[in-house]
Amino acid sequence: MKGTYIKEFLTFPDVTLMSLLFAGGLGYSLFHADSGSMWLALGIGMVAYIASEYTTHRFLFHMKPPKNPVLLRMIKRLHYDHHVEPNDLHLLFLPVWYSLPQMLVAAGVAYLITSSLLLTVAFTTGILGALLYYEWTHYAAHRPVQPLTPWGRWMKKVHQWHHFKNENYWYGVTNPAFDLLMGTFKEERDVAKSPTARNLEQREYPDAGM
Repeated sequence: MKGTYIKEFLTFPDVTLMSLLFAGGLGYSLFHADSGSMWLALGIGMVAYIASEYTTHRFLFHMKPPKNPVLLRMIKRLHYDHHVEPNDLHLLFLPVWYSLPQMLVAAGVAYLITSSLLLTVAFTTGILGALLYYEWTHYAAHRPVQPLTPWGRWMKKVHQWHHFKNENYWYGVTNPAFDLLMGTFKEERDVAKSPTARNLEQREYPDAGM
């Protein structure tokens, strides 16, 4: 049964493309496995994406609904509609039109800083690897998949709280580090049930922070 879900995950077009890019980048990087700077760039890319996970989710995906209809449609596709239909497969993954330009910008910045093709590829490959880990963790949180580790099962439960208990907490999908740092991790029993967890467009959006 689990093999069925792995196949479903890997054959979803957005995931397939990112997986192919990751495989290509990793293959190129491993030709230089004796380079310490390559491994450092790979690790920095992974950390950079994991660090952006929280801020993107909280401040972009949960932003106040924009008045511009084009921007509103974009944010609805990126996240609002996912809260309305949290288990809809086609709303689980970040679309290529969102992810790929970010990868290109990150690669461009990395090359401007390092002037090295190898370090640029390694850095971008690290981002892609962390992105795929995020996508799988998010996928497993919403599909009938039982994570193999206690950590994975706990993170699945935490993400369910975000969707079905209160959308103002538990923004981390792969880890709770920034939730703990920013005060948005609470014990589930201490948090009131939110009436807008399934409809972010109806949420109260204060002018200055939460």
